[in-house]
Amino acid sequence: MNSLHGKTLFITGGSRGIGLAIALRAARDGANIVIAAKTTAPQPKLDGTIFTAADQIREAGGNALPIACDIRDEAQVIAAVDQAVKTFGGIDICINNASAISLSPVQATDMKRFDLMMAINARGTFMVSKYCIAHLKKAANPHILMLSPPLDMTAKWFAPFTAYSMAKYGMSMSVLGLAGELKSDGIAVNALWPRTTIATAAVGNLLGGEAMMRASRKPQIVADAAYVILTKPAREFSGQFCIDDTLLAAHGVTDFDGYRVDPSVPLMPDFFVPDDSVPPPGVDIRPMPPLGAISTAAR
Repeated sequence: MNSLHGKTLFITGGSRGIGLAIALRAARDGANIVIAAKTTAPQPKLDGTIFTAADQIREAGGNALPIACDIRDEAQVIAAVDQAVKTFGGIDICINNASAISLSPVQATDMKRFDLMMAINARGTFMVSKYCIAHLKKAANPHILMLSPPLDMTAKWFAPFTAYSMAKYGMSMSVLGLAGELKSDGIAVNALWPRTTIATAAVGNLLGGEAMMRASRKPQIVADAAYVILTKPAREFSGQFCIDDTLLAAHGVTDFDGYRVDPSVPLMPDFFVPDDSVPPPGVDIRPMPPLGAISTAAR
């Protein structure tokens, strides 16, 4: 399996950023892309809508179906999955990319923000996966991919922003459970996480603006790593928690400079990357700053 030609990908939160980059990489093969996301009109601090994403997908060589969908709403998720199947005849790949972030310690966390993160990250991922499974069972090489971190259960990832960590790790626990549950069905379930911050709206708007963007990599590195996973035989690669550059290095990539926003600036490490995960040779990663300082700055 070395192409996504004719495959149907159901992607949540794919209007921009990493989700859109994965969609465009698949579109180059001639894939069918379902963009299930909330943004239907331009936003002041957010580039792109489901409709501009669909236009880019078509320009890249794919087929696109933009669907306005709030993955917190069960009826909307069911309707979106049904529309995808009706349009393209099935679903081959489910990508749980949609996520909400709010970095704050427990006492400073508004319960509405807690509920939002749990509803989108943990519950939304669980629910979208749940309703795709019946269709994935009919696919030739079915995959579920979560954009979520390795389960590195150490206090340093929880103490600064417990609510966010719980929500992201909820996505990863779905990987662990579903990989085992769906093994006999031949459905691969994996997680993918970036070693560094990625130049997305969340990083630019919440984590440090232009300076942080310059210290980040482009979304294309995650898209290329996702492509490696999604073109693997599903029965041979499941239950894995992958780091983007480690996976690409294992598949022959040696030059990562092209993924950098500004090669003159040391890369900023992302949250949740385990201490024993060593970058590929030649990759310059700055030390992780105090997470409490990042949490405070993001509020």
